[in-house]
Amino acid sequence: MFRFREGLEILKGYRAEEGAWRIKLDANERAGRFPAAVEEALRARLAALALNRYPEMSQQRLKGKIAAGLGLKPENVVIGNGSSELLAALCHTFGGAGRKIVVPSPSFSMYPVYCQLADSQPVRVALEDDFTLAPDKVAAAAQDGPASLVLVCNPNNPTGGLTPAAAIEQILRDVDCPVAVDEAYGEFSGQSALDLMAKYPRLIVVRTFSKAYGLAGARVGYAVMAEEIARAVEKVLLPYHVNALSLAAAETVFDLAGEFGPGLAETVAERERLAAGLGGIRGVTVFPSATNFLLFRTAPAAELVQELAAKGIGIRDFSRTPGLAGCLRVTIGTSAENAAFLAAVRDFFQGRCPS
Repeated sequence: MFRFREGLEILKGYRAEEGAWRIKLDANERAGRFPAAVEEALRARLAALALNRYPEMSQQRLKGKIAAGLGLKPENVVIGNGSSELLAALCHTFGGAGRKIVVPSPSFSMYPVYCQLADSQPVRVALEDDFTLAPDKVAAAAQDGPASLVLVCNPNNPTGGLTPAAAIEQILRDVDCPVAVDEAYGEFSGQSALDLMAKYPRLIVVRTFSKAYGLAGARVGYAVMAEEIARAVEKVLLPYHVNALSLAAAETVFDLAGEFGPGLAETVAERERLAAGLGGIRGVTVFPSATNFLLFRTAPAAELVQELAAKGIGIRDFSRTPGLAGCLRVTIGTSAENAAFLAAVRDFFQGRCPS
């Protein structure tokens, strides 16, 4: 009989249905291909790599580019194998036996898992009925214990809502521990907590190349923080934890970030069009979003997911998640993909309630 680590039996690993979808709108990936200039630069950069050599362990080239772009020093930047690795590393850095980490709920499902893997206790702060985050409740939860870390997803996944900058600052002002703001979808929102870093050294901002910049397959994220925190976080990361292909891809994308501007604008415009279309369907409630996805609620959620799947359209079902009863999440795709999804949803409801 195997003797697994105590506590693993209660962990719920990350699960995502992987179907061969005709239209894939279930994982919040970037819609469409890279801009032509980015694709050409990526091919040239990757073709020139010497894969018999280890990647740059210090990741100074990418750190330097990010730091220069943000007006910081390379010592303020930590690179990760996706932002998820960095969020887990923060839990290991500030967690430990008997320590508490405050997380919003519902939010990214892996936050409590990262806490538990770090032998820490996740303290969940429930969102309001409209899925907004109350900063006073976060601060109260952090002071009751007290907590060693606060994690805030902004904009929040899977609800899509954006916590105002003033509320983020209120949390920073009212707690004594580090506050990590996960801005995986920040590029779609037009807001960032980065401007607060000079005032609050306990602030950590975590970002990813997976969403707005389309490098989900490469798995690269970064976090900016005080040098003292960065030195501690890097102690819990493995050597060569980000491969050379991913580092080169991230450097290229960062150099050409301006090429993504039109695509970002198009995604935001498509988001608003799709929200208006879904909101006009009787029996569907759409929640505000500052991301590249929409959360919506409907009573026949399970039946709608099945109907869409039968048509080759994949979306994410959260209807059985605590706090998200009847909720489904759809990624903003291309204009054609969004139109096909909306038409399928309309057909579904017209079939149930013929006029």
